[in-house]
Amino acid sequence: MTVQTSAVPEHVERLARKVQALCRSRDASDRILIGVSGIPGSGKTTLAAAVAKRVNELENSNSDGEFKFAVCIPMDGYHLSRAQLAAMPDAATAIHRRGAAFTFDAEGFYRLVQRLREPLTANSPTVYAPSFDHAVKDPVADDIRIAPESKVVIFEGLYVNLNREPWSSAAALMDECWFVEVDREIARDRLVKRHVASGIVPDVAAAKHRISSTDFLNADDIENNRLPVQELIPGS
Repeated sequence: MTVQTSAVPEHVERLARKVQALCRSRDASDRILIGVSGIPGSGKTTLAAAVAKRVNELENSNSDGEFKFAVCIPMDGYHLSRAQLAAMPDAATAIHRRGAAFTFDAEGFYRLVQRLREPLTANSPTVYAPSFDHAVKDPVADDIRIAPESKVVIFEGLYVNLNREPWSSAAALMDECWFVEVDREIARDRLVKRHVASGIVPDVAAAKHRISSTDFLNADDIENNRLPVQELIPGS
């Protein structure tokens, strides 16, 4: 039996074992799909990756091997490209508001969830999802491999649990939806450091302006239009 180590936070252990129990309660042809959302800077990416890692440990799935039992799919791969934003009628607003719901390929995300919801068979193919290259600031097609043996898929992103089509239809296909809660000031501090470090903005003042004019507008949308969830998790 795999035991909890002191390095695994209690809430991560609980969630990972919950996911493991869901797997064992379902037919072998079913994947377990989990949607993790939260405002910018909430820690949703960290949580989703930690839970996926712990599920793999519990299932003795070597992440360096041929496949992972649990895989994490960031919604960032569904950002519209900079070229697509520049082609919009109000390109300046679209580029400035990159990260708002309308700047994502929501239909593409929904199609991926639909495909992964299909029952697994002996002939099920490997599915590929896009990633996001932060160096070039654009998505990379077919960069994340989801093998038929990957029985758990954890989606994470701002709008995974948004009560607006087609996000809500995608959420309806999840086995569980989780929301990571965080104090706005903690989120602000994280975002300032992230934006400056990534080179999105030149300095702290510009980062704070971007947060108030973009990130926290998105946060308002997320919090005001969130679907009911099975787990409310404090951000860490």
